[in-house]
Amino acid sequence: MHSSYSLGLIGYPLGHSLSPVLHQTALAEAGLAGEYSLFQIPPLPEGRQELAELLDRLRRGELQGLNVTIPHKQSVLPLVDDLSASANAIGAVNTLYMQEGRLIGHNTDAPGFLTDVNKLPLFESKTALILGAGGAARAVVYALLKQGWQIRITDLNPQQVNDLYEHFSQHVVEISKLEVIEFSPSAIREAADGAHLIINTTPVGMHPNVEACPWPEGMPFPKNACLYDVIYNPAETKLMNLASAAGLPSRNGLGMLVEQAALSFECWTGFHPSRSLMLDGVVKFNPQMARSTP
Repeated sequence: MHSSYSLGLIGYPLGHSLSPVLHQTALAEAGLAGEYSLFQIPPLPEGRQELAELLDRLRRGELQGLNVTIPHKQSVLPLVDDLSASANAIGAVNTLYMQEGRLIGHNTDAPGFLTDVNKLPLFESKTALILGAGGAARAVVYALLKQGWQIRITDLNPQQVNDLYEHFSQHVVEISKLEVIEFSPSAIREAADGAHLIINTTPVGMHPNVEACPWPEGMPFPKNACLYDVIYNPAETKLMNLASAAGLPSRNGLGMLVEQAALSFECWTGFHPSRSLMLDGVVKFNPQMARSTP
């Protein structure tokens, strides 16, 4: 137990981040002194030295824990000493901490997503269509494959989705349940037809580009499906609006954000924070987030 905790988030850009509110709420509840800072580090190669120097501060004990978000969830992989089993299987890190003198890369996104997506009225048939193949998608794919889901995934960047598939073909036994599809309206329409869960893991539609939408224009949504958008700002994305208008239950990523934050906080402090208090803190900070309250 430390007398004061210096925590923070690595990412770029970070103007929209709710993480400081979540973790300051948790620190207050735990009765712990500390602060949660934002470390805005540009993508590699530009941010390489700055990223390495920040992780050295964690090694020296100047910081007690860091979260990692876009675009560094994979950038930090070569810089850690060990990966937890989940971070290794996912191939992405969102939580960093020291343990017995070694820098550990961990991932709380997968259990965070799984806890939250189960609040949707999901169907018996476990078939999902995932848009995007970045760090967030890796956590979602891992979580769903571990639960026996059949997944189709697509991304505008073929290299990114192929890298994801290659990674999971080496780390997950259930690779036959993962299928890469072409990023085209016809392929997405066909894949959506049998899907009972559609998940957007891309940043398309995130503040400030709130009019953007990753769903092909004019394409109908499948019946008997649910939509999960990992974006939480805005609380209701254009994709969620379209899905709701088509009668699909939808949910944004705020619940996932809260859950992964709480799990990270437990790694750093050993304290089990109240998820509802963390959520209340966010809604007080930004009343527009009330749409997302579970």
